[in-house]
Amino acid sequence: MTLKDTIIAVFAVALIGALGSLWLAPAAPQQAPDITLTTLQGNKFSMPALRGRPVLVNFWATTCQPCVDELPDLIELYRNLSPRGFTVIGIAMAYDPPHRVSAFSKALQIPYPIALDINSDAARAFGDVRLTPTSFLVAPDGRIVQKITGTLDLRRVRAQVVDMLSPP
Repeated sequence: MTLKDTIIAVFAVALIGALGSLWLAPAAPQQAPDITLTTLQGNKFSMPALRGRPVLVNFWATTCQPCVDELPDLIELYRNLSPRGFTVIGIAMAYDPPHRVSAFSKALQIPYPIALDINSDAARAFGDVRLTPTSFLVAPDGRIVQKITGTLDLRRVRAQVVDMLSPP
């Protein structure tokens, strides 16, 4: 076997393994899970308490550049639509140190609640979230209407939220 054949074989095995792990990964739940989160300020709230309004749950990390890049847009979306009942919940990944999340959130003046997922309970409840950013758009009835792994298409999310906020 030549070096080229070995490299191709190793790449193929790695690719098959990666695709297999994605295929076998747990799916996102159909409904927002019944979990309680604790914010940086120590306040507790539950997902069921947010029923009746659209919610964007955003799993992020301070070390994730795409997460950091989309924060200004998330802040603007929240500021524009929160008076109408929309909310954003930022959930910091378990590997992100709480002191770093707190300092980062204060420096950027993030206006929406940031929860710490110290034991990865929220990540597991939302289908074993491992990649950031990962966001879930939750309808007022608690259904997860969209899971987005990677940077958000804010125009599309905004349109969906506005539709949810509009009277039928």
